[in-house]
Amino acid sequence: MKFTIENYINEHQKILSKINQNQLQKIIDLIYEAHLKGRKIFTCGNGGSASTASHMITDWNKMTTMATQKKFYGFSLTDNVGLITAYANDTNYENVFKGQLESVMDKDDILIAVSGSGNSKNLINAVNFANKIGGFTIGIVGYDGGELKKITKENVLVPSFDMQICEDIHLIICHMVMKKLTNYEIISK
Repeated sequence: MKFTIENYINEHQKILSKINQNQLQKIIDLIYEAHLKGRKIFTCGNGGSASTASHMITDWNKMTTMATQKKFYGFSLTDNVGLITAYANDTNYENVFKGQLESVMDKDDILIAVSGSGNSKNLINAVNFANKIGGFTIGIVGYDGGELKKITKENVLVPSFDMQICEDIHLIICHMVMKKLTNYEIISK
């Protein structure tokens, strides 16, 4: 499809209308409940999805703590360049997230893997580790969901093969979670 502003906006509306809202609500509620129970919540992704994973934790930590005065235990596995490069150098890039989780993730903590294709080996390894220790895994994926859609305990699929549309909507999901965590009311005039 040729790029125009109208086409880009229309494509967002089309894809948003295809998202399973019940599944999205379930994921939002799971993250909210984990927060209330004081569980740790980890995010990870690659490229633009790494930025989204970081954005999630930035918004959720800051906004939730400011709004509720309750600690939020959120950590983005994409943010520590030293750890990422140490695992990539000393083992391989496929273990950059799994390696971090091995030292900090406990049973019942949540891992959220953000991906366009759902097929990144480092995300798959992290999810498999989290599942193995009794963590709860969530995929926020695009395209057809790839392997992550199959191995995460819950997921929300953005059914588009346009990476920019997927990334935009993944950020919308981030902000929906933040609004639930903070009990934020949407006010329209």
